[in-house]
Amino acid sequence: MERRTASGLASVEAEADGTFVLRVDGTPQSQVDLADPTHLSFEYMRRIGDVVDAVAPRRQPVAVTHIGGAALSLPRYVATTRPRSRQIVLEPDEDLTDFVREALPLPKRSGIKVRPVTGRAGITDLYDDSMDLVILDAFEHEAVPANLVTSEFFAECARVLRPTGVLVANLIDGKAGLPFVRRTAATVAAAIGPGGTGVVLAERKILRGKGFGNVIMVASPQPVPDLTDAGRRAQPPYDVMPLGELAGKAVPLTDAEGFVTPRAPAAVFRS
Repeated sequence: MERRTASGLASVEAEADGTFVLRVDGTPQSQVDLADPTHLSFEYMRRIGDVVDAVAPRRQPVAVTHIGGAALSLPRYVATTRPRSRQIVLEPDEDLTDFVREALPLPKRSGIKVRPVTGRAGITDLYDDSMDLVILDAFEHEAVPANLVTSEFFAECARVLRPTGVLVANLIDGKAGLPFVRRTAATVAAAIGPGGTGVVLAERKILRGKGFGNVIMVASPQPVPDLTDAGRRAQPPYDVMPLGELAGKAVPLTDAEGFVTPRAPAAVFRS
C-alpha cells in the first residue's frame, strides 16, 4: 500500500518476519508487529522501551505524550504493556495518520489519541503536571526539527511533566565532538532544572564521535531510573552517560538562534 501525504510518499510493506515497515520517500519511519506490539524492531525504540519499563511496572497505566507519530509503534507498545494508559500523539500529517490507521489498524480501546498538530503547537495545549512521560521522536526530511530542541520547547515539556515524570528525546548526530547533542543535552538539563537528573543512551562508537546514529536523552526532575543493566543486556549494547557529562560547557539552544540540526547521511537509516 502507498499514499501521497504531506510528509511524502508513504508506503507500508510486509517483511519476511511478519512485521510491517512504514517508509516515507523510501526512508523507514516505523516497524510494527501487529501480532506482538511489544516487539520493537528498531534499536533506538528498544532503548525507549527500556526507559518506559524502568519508569513504570507493566500493567500500571501511565499518561504519555508522544511528539511524532509515524506508525505509532511506541504508543502500541505502551497500550499493550500498560492497558488503560492515556496516550496523546502529536502528529501534524493527518493524511499519514489516516493511512497508518487503514494499513495497520489500532486495537479497539487502545487509549491512543492522535492530534493533527505539530509538537510545538500541541505541547502548549497540555495541562501542567499531567504527564508521566513525554517522548520526542519526530523527524522531518531525516532531521529533528530545530524548533523541537530549543530551551523554549523543552521548558514546555518540563511544564507538563509530573514531579516524577520523565522526558525522553530521540536525537541523531555523528560529527566529531557531537556538537548538536551536547548543546541539546545542555538545553534539556537547563529546562529540567538544577534538581533534575539525566542520562544519554547510545552505542559507544556514537558517543565517541566515530559513527552517525541515535542518541536517546532521558531527564527528570527526580533521579532517573538506572538503565545500566538494560544497556548491557541490549543487542547491540549501549552505554549510559550522565547528561551533564555529555553537555560539558555547551550552551543551550534557543528560538532566537538560527541553527540547523544534523541530517542523516544518505542511506544511513534506509533499508
